[in-house]
Amino acid sequence: MSRLPRSFYHRPTLDVARDLIGKVFVHKALVGLVAGVIVEVEAYIGEDDPACHAASGLTQRNAPMYGKPGHAYVYRNYGVHYLLNVVTESIGCPAAVLVRAVEPLAGEALMRRRRQGSKSTRIARLETTDLCRGPGNVSRSFGVTLRHNRIDMCAEGLYIQDPGRFVGAIGWSSRIGISAATERRWRVFSLQSRAVSGPRYLNCCD
Repeated sequence: MSRLPRSFYHRPTLDVARDLIGKVFVHKALVGLVAGVIVEVEAYIGEDDPACHAASGLTQRNAPMYGKPGHAYVYRNYGVHYLLNVVTESIGCPAAVLVRAVEPLAGEALMRRRRQGSKSTRIARLETTDLCRGPGNVSRSFGVTLRHNRIDMCAEGLYIQDPGRFVGAIGWSSRIGISAATERRWRVFSLQSRAVSGPRYLNCCD
């Protein structure tokens, strides 16, 4: 499989979001390799998007969104979860795609160890499709933390590949867990996947 080039991300964010469905997210670390199919993402686009971190302008926290496409923007949500976004569009145009759900392909045992903590019994009973359901669980399973913020995802280590497979039908809906700009159907997801973190309903066709 070929790693996605920077030109893939240097495009309109909604195009990138749609095309990320079916791609394979990979993290190669010293402890092992994990990989999975991306089945759900959300787009956040520009300072005029009230749900986007860039809505208040450039800050130290959101600076990666204004940078080069293909880099990671990782932040801590509610002081608990690390969330992984991939920066899109041109330098100076703040936009990114949040990875919300992944279907595991490789490294499931390592994913379970990373998620265990004090919940080892419950994690051991989880279905494979539940391991990376939700953006916080994606980051935990893949070992993504703040140290990956600004990393170049077009290079080695943490990256996304194109498996060249048929993706199947996808759906679009409002983004999850926001109260602003709910009319924007900027959540994209696989209609076939049981790993999707939110409702699998179709608001418009692709």
